[in-house]
Amino acid sequence: MRSPDRTACVGVAAALVVIALVAGWVAAPRLFARRDPYAVDPDATYRPPSSAHWFGTDSLGRDVFARVVYGAAASVPAALLAVGVALVVGGLLGLLAGYFRGGVEDVVTRIVDVLLSVPSFLLAMSLITTVGFGTVNVALAVGVVSIGSVARLMRAEVLRIGSRPYITAARVSGRGHLAVLSLHVLPNAARPVAALAALEFAAAVLGISALSFLGFGAAPPSPEWGALIAAGRGSVSTEWWLSIAPGAVIAVVVIAVNVLSSYLQPKEAGI
Repeated sequence: MRSPDRTACVGVAAALVVIALVAGWVAAPRLFARRDPYAVDPDATYRPPSSAHWFGTDSLGRDVFARVVYGAAASVPAALLAVGVALVVGGLLGLLAGYFRGGVEDVVTRIVDVLLSVPSFLLAMSLITTVGFGTVNVALAVGVVSIGSVARLMRAEVLRIGSRPYITAARVSGRGHLAVLSLHVLPNAARPVAALAALEFAAAVLGISALSFLGFGAAPPSPEWGALIAAGRGSVSTEWWLSIAPGAVIAVVVIAVNVLSSYLQPKEAGI
């Protein structure tokens, strides 16, 4: 019987392999997909998965595997943009609220309460309707939705770290606020925030794919993962691979990121 530590290491290694593979798709899709994702072949429409077409072909004869691989270059950076927005804005708000307290904390807490009180998907759809459709706007909307969670965790970590003796010693020694925050607070809050960032990335992949599925993302023929699933929703019973293949890729990526997040999460940090 495998020990829990060894099993966890195997899971993390598998997750890293998946993440590295998807990163390779984003950086150099031509190394993984031989076919043009936009090339139309009327003689190869609706081909099921085979050695020639690993994920089959669609209604125009386009290779679905190539479209999934190239779609990573649209979906993954969008998720990273969403996480970046959440980390920068939410992290800054939580940092200010936890360190300075008082009125700053009250204002940030009210903002976070508002963000967390509205269903995230509904809030994202409302923001996209306001600013317009497109991959970047979808990513920004998903990022704004995640600000509250990041700010809440960052505030909790800063409050926890702020009570430590070395923080008091740093203040007494005459270090300024910027030095205390950059040298002592942020490094100690990095790991739980990184674990949350991984979770938010997985949530962003799902959220962006869902919004693209509904037509809020890039217009066809963009191979965004959500758009690929939407393209096959009308023929799931016959051409099942059109939706199942990109859906399975999304599921595997989300699981891999969640496994990595569980590894990064400190035992004492309740995320």
